[in-house]
Amino acid sequence: MPNPSAAMLVIGDEILSGRTRDSNTHHLACELTKVGIDLREARVVADDPDAIVAAVNALRERYDEVFTSGGIGPTHDDITAECIARAFGVGIDVRDDARQLLAEHYARTGAELTEARLRMARIPEGARLIDNPISVAPGFTLGNVHVMAGVPSIFEAMVASVLTKLAHGTPLLSQSLRIERGEGDIAAPLRALAEEFPDLSFGSYPFQRDGAFGSNVVVRGTDAARLDAAMVRLNALFPA
Repeated sequence: MPNPSAAMLVIGDEILSGRTRDSNTHHLACELTKVGIDLREARVVADDPDAIVAAVNALRERYDEVFTSGGIGPTHDDITAECIARAFGVGIDVRDDARQLLAEHYARTGAELTEARLRMARIPEGARLIDNPISVAPGFTLGNVHVMAGVPSIFEAMVASVLTKLAHGTPLLSQSLRIERGEGDIAAPLRALAEEFPDLSFGSYPFQRDGAFGSNVVVRGTDAARLDAAMVRLNALFPA
Protein backbone atom coordinates (compact mmCIF):
# COMPACT_ATOMS: atom_id res chain seq x y z
CA MET A 1 0.00 0.00 0.00
CA PRO A 2 1.28 3.51 -0.77
CA ASN A 3 2.02 5.87 2.06
CA PRO A 4 -0.68 8.38 3.05
CA SER A 5 -0.28 11.73 1.28
CA ALA A 6 -0.31 15.19 2.81
CA ALA A 7 -0.20 18.88 1.98
CA MET A 8 0.76 21.96 3.96
CA LEU A 9 -1.05 25.30 3.73
CA VAL A 10 0.70 28.27 5.32
CA ILE A 11 -1.62 31.23 5.84
CA GLY A 12 -0.50 34.80 6.41
CA ASP A 13 0.49 38.07 4.79
CA GLU A 14 3.55 38.16 7.07
CA ILE A 15 5.01 35.11 5.33
CA LEU A 16 4.47 36.47 1.82
CA SER A 17 5.89 39.88 2.74
CA GLY A 18 9.08 38.34 4.10
CA ARG A 19 8.53 39.76 7.58
CA THR A 20 8.26 36.26 9.08
CA ARG A 21 10.23 33.21 8.05
CA ASP A 22 8.23 30.00 7.66
CA SER A 23 9.83 27.24 9.72
CA ASN A 24 6.64 25.24 10.16
CA THR A 25 6.73 23.58 6.74
CA HIS A 26 10.27 22.33 7.39
CA HIS A 27 9.26 20.94 10.77
CA LEU A 28 6.17 19.25 9.38
CA ALA A 29 8.11 17.69 6.50
CA CYS A 30 10.64 16.18 8.92
CA GLU A 31 7.97 14.80 11.24
CA LEU A 32 5.87 13.34 8.42
CA THR A 33 8.93 11.66 6.92
CA LYS A 34 9.56 9.88 10.22
CA VAL A 35 6.10 8.30 10.25
CA GLY A 36 5.74 7.50 6.56
CA ILE A 37 3.31 10.22 5.50
CA ASP A 38 4.42 11.75 2.21
CA LEU A 39 4.28 15.55 2.07
CA ARG A 40 3.40 16.16 -1.59
CA GLU A 41 2.65 19.87 -1.74
CA ALA A 42 3.10 23.09 0.23
CA ARG A 43 1.34 26.38 -0.47
CA VAL A 44 1.43 29.86 1.04
CA VAL A 45 -1.64 32.09 0.77
CA ALA A 46 -2.43 35.60 1.92
CA ASP A 47 -5.00 36.57 4.54
CA ASP A 48 -7.66 36.55 1.85
CA PRO A 49 -10.84 34.54 2.54
CA ASP A 50 -11.44 33.46 -1.06
CA ALA A 51 -7.83 32.35 -1.49
CA ILE A 52 -7.87 30.38 1.76
CA VAL A 53 -11.17 28.64 0.98
CA ALA A 54 -10.07 27.75 -2.55
CA ALA A 55 -6.73 26.36 -1.35
CA VAL A 56 -8.30 24.32 1.45
CA ASN A 57 -10.89 22.78 -0.86
CA ALA A 58 -8.33 21.98 -3.56
CA LEU A 59 -5.88 20.37 -1.15
CA ARG A 60 -8.35 18.38 0.93
CA GLU A 61 -9.78 16.76 -2.19
CA ARG A 62 -6.36 15.80 -3.51
CA TYR A 63 -4.52 14.58 -0.39
CA ASP A 64 -5.24 12.30 2.55
CA GLU A 65 -4.26 14.90 5.14
CA VAL A 66 -3.98 18.70 5.05
CA PHE A 67 -2.15 20.73 7.68
CA THR A 68 -2.58 24.50 8.03
CA SER A 69 -0.65 27.01 10.10
CA GLY A 70 -1.56 30.56 11.01
CA GLY A 71 -4.64 32.70 11.40
CA ILE A 72 -6.33 31.28 14.52
CA GLY A 73 -5.33 33.97 17.02
CA PRO A 74 -7.43 36.73 18.67
CA THR A 75 -7.02 39.61 16.20
CA HIS A 76 -9.26 40.76 13.35
CA ASP A 77 -6.94 39.35 10.69
CA ASP A 78 -7.08 35.85 12.18
CA ILE A 79 -9.67 34.48 9.77
CA THR A 80 -8.63 30.89 9.23
CA ALA A 81 -11.33 29.27 11.40
CA GLU A 82 -14.10 31.11 9.57
CA CYS A 83 -12.59 30.15 6.22
CA ILE A 84 -12.39 26.48 7.16
CA ALA A 85 -16.05 26.54 8.17
CA ARG A 86 -16.93 28.17 4.86
CA ALA A 87 -14.88 25.61 2.91
CA PHE A 88 -16.81 22.77 4.55
CA GLY A 89 -20.15 24.56 4.43
CA VAL A 90 -20.73 24.42 8.21
CA GLY A 91 -21.45 26.97 10.91
CA ILE A 92 -18.99 28.37 13.42
CA ASP A 93 -19.45 29.73 16.92
CA VAL A 94 -17.86 29.85 20.36
CA ARG A 95 -17.87 26.28 21.67
CA ASP A 96 -18.32 25.46 25.33
CA ASP A 97 -15.33 23.14 25.71
CA ALA A 98 -12.99 25.59 24.01
CA ARG A 99 -14.39 28.46 26.07
CA GLN A 100 -13.82 26.46 29.26
CA LEU A 101 -10.19 25.81 28.35
CA LEU A 102 -9.59 29.52 27.83
CA ALA A 103 -11.55 30.57 30.93
CA GLU A 104 -9.55 28.26 33.18
CA HIS A 105 -6.26 29.34 31.61
CA TYR A 106 -6.88 33.06 31.99
CA ALA A 107 -8.20 32.57 35.52
CA ARG A 108 -4.92 30.88 36.45
CA THR A 109 -2.86 33.65 34.88
CA GLY A 110 -5.00 36.46 36.27
CA ALA A 111 -5.85 37.80 32.81
CA GLU A 112 -9.30 38.68 31.54
CA LEU A 113 -11.09 36.51 28.99
CA THR A 114 -11.85 39.37 26.63
CA GLU A 115 -14.03 39.31 23.55
CA ALA A 116 -10.88 39.23 21.43
CA ARG A 117 -9.48 36.23 23.29
CA LEU A 118 -12.84 34.51 23.06
CA ARG A 119 -12.41 34.51 19.28
CA MET A 120 -9.96 31.66 19.80
CA ALA A 121 -12.85 29.51 21.09
CA ARG A 122 -14.76 29.82 17.81
CA ILE A 123 -14.78 26.31 16.34
CA PRO A 124 -16.53 25.05 13.19
CA GLU A 125 -19.38 22.60 13.71
CA GLY A 126 -18.26 18.98 13.82
CA ALA A 127 -14.58 19.73 14.46
CA ARG A 128 -12.39 17.98 17.02
CA LEU A 129 -10.10 20.07 19.20
CA ILE A 130 -6.31 19.82 18.93
CA ASP A 131 -4.53 20.11 22.25
CA ASN A 132 -2.31 23.14 22.83
CA PRO A 133 -0.05 22.55 25.85
CA ILE A 134 1.81 25.82 25.28
CA SER A 135 -0.86 28.54 25.41
CA VAL A 136 -4.08 26.47 25.74
CA ALA A 137 -6.04 28.02 22.82
CA PRO A 138 -6.86 24.92 20.75
CA GLY A 139 -6.49 24.10 17.11
CA PHE A 140 -9.02 21.80 15.49
CA THR A 141 -9.48 19.03 12.96
CA LEU A 142 -12.38 19.06 10.53
CA GLY A 143 -12.53 16.16 8.11
CA ASN A 144 -8.96 15.64 6.90
CA VAL A 145 -7.88 19.24 7.60
CA HIS A 146 -5.83 19.96 10.71
CA VAL A 147 -5.85 23.64 11.64
CA MET A 148 -2.98 24.81 13.82
CA ALA A 149 -1.32 27.93 15.15
CA GLY A 150 1.43 29.75 13.29
CA VAL A 151 3.70 30.25 16.31
CA PRO A 152 6.37 27.57 15.76
CA SER A 153 6.48 26.18 19.31
CA ILE A 154 2.69 25.82 19.39
CA PHE A 155 2.54 24.43 15.86
CA GLU A 156 5.13 21.79 16.73
CA ALA A 157 3.21 20.73 19.86
CA MET A 158 -0.02 20.46 17.86
CA VAL A 159 1.67 18.41 15.13
CA ALA A 160 2.89 15.96 17.77
CA SER A 161 -0.66 15.59 19.05
CA VAL A 162 -2.22 15.15 15.62
CA LEU A 163 0.30 12.57 14.38
CA THR A 164 -0.64 10.14 17.16
CA LYS A 165 -4.14 9.94 15.64
CA LEU A 166 -3.26 9.43 11.97
CA ALA A 167 -2.52 6.33 9.91
CA HIS A 168 1.22 5.97 9.33
CA GLY A 169 3.09 4.46 6.41
CA THR A 170 6.64 3.28 5.78
CA PRO A 171 9.23 5.86 6.84
CA LEU A 172 11.40 7.32 4.09
CA LEU A 173 15.10 6.47 4.42
CA SER A 174 17.98 8.37 2.86
CA GLN A 175 21.72 8.16 2.30
CA SER A 176 24.02 10.67 0.66
CA LEU A 177 27.41 10.90 -1.05
CA ARG A 178 29.52 14.02 -1.44
CA ILE A 179 31.12 14.03 -4.90
CA GLU A 180 33.90 16.48 -5.75
CA ARG A 181 32.66 16.91 -9.31
CA GLY A 182 30.14 19.29 -10.86
CA GLU A 183 26.65 18.23 -11.88
CA GLY A 184 27.54 18.41 -15.56
CA ASP A 185 30.11 15.66 -15.04
CA ILE A 186 27.87 13.30 -13.08
CA ALA A 187 24.52 13.84 -14.83
CA ALA A 188 24.74 11.01 -17.40
CA PRO A 189 25.91 8.19 -15.08
CA LEU A 190 23.53 9.38 -12.36
CA ARG A 191 20.60 9.20 -14.77
CA ALA A 192 21.59 5.65 -15.74
CA LEU A 193 21.79 4.65 -12.07
CA ALA A 194 18.37 6.16 -11.37
CA GLU A 195 16.93 4.09 -14.23
CA GLU A 196 18.56 0.99 -12.71
CA PHE A 197 16.79 1.68 -9.39
CA PRO A 198 13.35 3.04 -10.39
CA ASP A 199 11.96 2.41 -6.89
CA LEU A 200 14.39 4.95 -5.40
CA SER A 201 14.63 8.71 -5.68
CA PHE A 202 17.96 10.30 -6.66
CA GLY A 203 18.60 14.00 -6.03
CA SER A 204 21.67 16.07 -6.87
CA TYR A 205 22.41 19.24 -4.90
CA PRO A 206 25.38 21.33 -6.05
CA PHE A 207 27.82 23.16 -3.82
CA GLN A 208 30.82 25.41 -4.36
CA ARG A 209 33.96 25.41 -2.22
CA ASP A 210 37.19 27.29 -2.84
CA GLY A 211 36.19 27.95 -6.43
CA ALA A 212 35.53 24.26 -7.17
CA PHE A 213 32.12 22.77 -7.81
CA GLY A 214 30.79 19.55 -6.29
CA SER A 215 27.52 17.68 -5.81
CA ASN A 216 25.79 16.11 -2.86
CA VAL A 217 23.81 13.16 -4.19
CA VAL A 218 20.96 12.00 -1.96
CA VAL A 219 19.23 8.67 -2.48
CA ARG A 220 15.83 8.10 -0.85
CA GLY A 221 13.57 5.11 -0.53
CA THR A 222 11.66 2.88 1.87
CA ASP A 223 13.65 -0.36 1.32
CA ALA A 224 16.92 -0.31 3.28
CA ALA A 225 18.46 -3.15 1.28
CA ARG A 226 17.76 -1.47 -2.04
CA LEU A 227 19.14 1.77 -0.68
CA ASP A 228 22.36 0.05 0.39
CA ALA A 229 22.70 -1.58 -3.04
CA ALA A 230 22.27 1.75 -4.80
CA MET A 231 24.89 3.38 -2.59
CA VAL A 232 27.38 0.60 -3.40
CA ARG A 233 26.88 1.32 -7.10
CA LEU A 234 27.07 5.09 -6.53
CA ASN A 235 30.36 4.81 -4.66
CA ALA A 236 31.75 2.60 -7.42
CA LEU A 237 30.78 5.17 -10.06
CA PHE A 238 32.28 8.07 -8.12
CA PRO A 239 35.06 6.83 -5.82
CA ALA A 240 36.48 9.31 -3.35
